[in-house]
Parts: sequence; C-alpha cells; structure tokens
Amino acid sequence: MFARLIRFIKDPTSKNVIINTSGNYLNVIFTAFFALILFRSMTPAEYGVFSVLIGLSYVMSNILEFGTTASIYSTVPALYHEEDDRLYTFIKSTFFYQTILSVIVIIVLITSFPYLDHTFFKTGAPTWVLTMTAFTILLFVWQNFLTNILFATKRFFRANLYLNTSNVVKAVILIMLTLTGNVNIATVIMTYGLIGPLVFFLMVLYKNYEQIQPMKVAKFKRDEIKLNYTLTYFAASQFYNVGLRMDLFLLSFFGLRDQVGYYASAQKIILSIIATVVSISQVLSPQFASAKNRIEVLKLFKKGLTYMLIPIAIFIALILTPNMLFQLIFTKTFDSAIFVTKILAIPFIMSAIGTIFMLFLLYTVKKPIYILISNVLFFAIVSVGSYMLIPTKGMYGPPIAIAVAFCVAILIQIVAVLKEYNTMERG
Repeated sequence: MFARLIRFIKDPTSKNVIINTSGNYLNVIFTAFFALILFRSMTPAEYGVFSVLIGLSYVMSNILEFGTTASIYSTVPALYHEEDDRLYTFIKSTFFYQTILSVIVIIVLITSFPYLDHTFFKTGAPTWVLTMTAFTILLFVWQNFLTNILFATKRFFRANLYLNTSNVVKAVILIMLTLTGNVNIATVIMTYGLIGPLVFFLMVLYKNYEQIQPMKVAKFKRDEIKLNYTLTYFAASQFYNVGLRMDLFLLSFFGLRDQVGYYASAQKIILSIIATVVSISQVLSPQFASAKNRIEVLKLFKKGLTYMLIPIAIFIALILTPNMLFQLIFTKTFDSAIFVTKILAIPFIMSAIGTIFMLFLLYTVKKPIYILISNVLFFAIVSVGSYMLIPTKGMYGPPIAIAVAFCVAILIQIVAVLKEYNTMERG
C-alpha cells in the first residue's frame, strides 16, 4: 500500500498536479487574505457592487476566449514536444484572432455599459468605473491566453510563480490602500483588473525573453484558427461560465443590495475551490487528448477521479467547518454569508466529478456538441430557476437551481461518455 502511494506521488502527472494544485491553494490563501481586508473595509452593498463588476469582467474574459483554450490544449502539446516551428505561428495567429475580436466586443460594451447597468446589473457605478472595468477584460483575456500556453507546454511551476507574484503585489497594494483609507470599488477593481495582470505580463516577458524573436518573425496564418471545433466548445463553455454567475447577476437585478454582498462572498470561496478542479483538469487535458483506446481512457478516468478527491474533500470540510471559524474571515458584518457558503458547496461536489467526463468528450473523442447540450441546459436551469426562486427565497434560491442544473448536465454527459466509450478500440 505504501509502495503504491510512493509510485503514485512519483508519477509525472502527480508531480504536475501537486505543483499546479499547490499554486492554486496559494491563490486560495491570497483570496482569503484579500477577503479579510475587503470584508473589513467595505459594506456588504459595496462588496456586492465590486463582485458584480469584477465577476462580469471574469465572465467576459472567458467569453472572449472564443474557444481558444480547447484549440491550445489540442494543438500546442504535440508541437512543443516535437519542437515544431509551427508552434510560434499557431500561437501568434490564435493570439491575434482572439485579440481583434475581443477589442471589437469591448468597444461595443463600453458604449452600451451605462444602459446595461441601468436596466440589468443596477450597480449604480459611475461611467468611468464601468469603462475601467471594460478595459480590465482585455487584460484578463491576455492573461488567460498566456497561462493556457504555459500549462499546455507543462510549465506549471512558472505559470503559478507568475500568478502568485501578481497576488503578492496586489496584497501589498491592498494593505497600503487600507492603511491610507482608500479602499473603494474603483481602487479595488484597479488593483485586481489592471495592476495584477500587468505584473503577470512583466514576469512572462522577463522569464521568456528568448521566445520574443521567433514570435516576431512567425507568420499569421488563417488556417491555424480551427473555428469549427473551437467555436462549438466556445459556445459550450460560455453557457457554463455565464451560468455560474447568473445567480449573482440576478440577485443584483432584483436589487437585493446586502444579499448580493453576502452571496458574492460565499460564491468567491466556492469558485476559489473550483480553481483546484481547474488546476487538475489543466494537467490531465493533454493526456486525454492523446488517449487512443478504452484501456488508456479507463486508466485516465481512475487517475482523474483519484485526483478529484482533493477538491471533494475540501468541499466536505467546508460544509463541516464550525461557524466560529468562518466568522474569523467573514466578520459579523458578513455573518449571513456562512450558511449560503455551506449549501453552495453541496452541488459543486458534483462538478468535480463531472469535469472528468467533460475532458473525455472534449479532448479524447473531440465531440464538444455533448458539452454544448448539457451546458445550455445548465445555463437555462440556473437562470430560470434563480429568477423564479429569488423573489421568494432570496439568496437561498440559487443554490437549489444550481443543484438541479448540475444533476441534469452531468447525467447527459454520463450517457454521452458511455456511448462514445463503447465505440472505441479496446487497446
């Protein structure tokens, strides 16, 4: 038993999971530290407005990914392993394609943001703060792109080093803002969305300076952009990403100011743990992409589910954590967020398991249409369910809708996995 454990830990995949998960745990620690500052410096209503705006920025940066993540993980590992010069052409072409489309969308958003805020988000933030929020989207798009390239080339340590160096700088700035009494919605968005990504970019440039010249001479090629496969997954992933935020957006829509702050603080903790799931999937993605038969896939299923026990255990520990410990972070002002955090953790246990099925459908059999169908239903159930439940149950309504949505979506993916698995060679 002990020998098996040692072999499991020494496995290259396990090493990468440990590095990436440790980096994400460090990010969770920073998130908790940021929360300690913000919960003591902002009212629930102010924190709610900040969370809606920065949440919108995160969602839009994922939407403006345009499915490039799937394209990167299905293409870059092989090119990098073979030391193919086409790698630079692919990266440059994909980056320009994503940036051009992102800039167009962001310009439209800037012009329509005041109207959208007045009719739907209802944050009441000044126009210049809304515009600044829109600019942060492009920086998050670039940060996500570079992070995915680093992960696809198995530079997990570097990626986590850059991200957490950015966190250190953000922590120092937030401390300074607290000491000078300048913590407000605008300064926090500036710290999170402008300064943080800029520090990340500087680290990438400094540590990868030798890659700049081959990137400059690489050509832009339209055929490197895989629109059919990419856009199907793009649509699928965005229904899921937006669905994860619709609960918070609808709470804001119904004008539940303080409850938005309570729910946002609970959601922040849950999504921080979800980052652990993402870190594991980022390591497993290239392996699912190279799996060719049932035996290889079955091994990956077992390995993936074993790794997913980590976030599942964290969610269970979160549910069992005494309220007294929660109050050390939330303070009495955000006391109402404790119960919401615990009930939100329950449905997200299912998401950790469902991620393994998603990796198989996306990278092994390359049929994102199944994910699109399940995620459309996820989005619809969360949106409609939250819209119907919030007027009567307030912030306790969305967790019910999310639980039902995960059950339906994962069931669809399980059926699809069984169908596709049975068509594969035995190996």
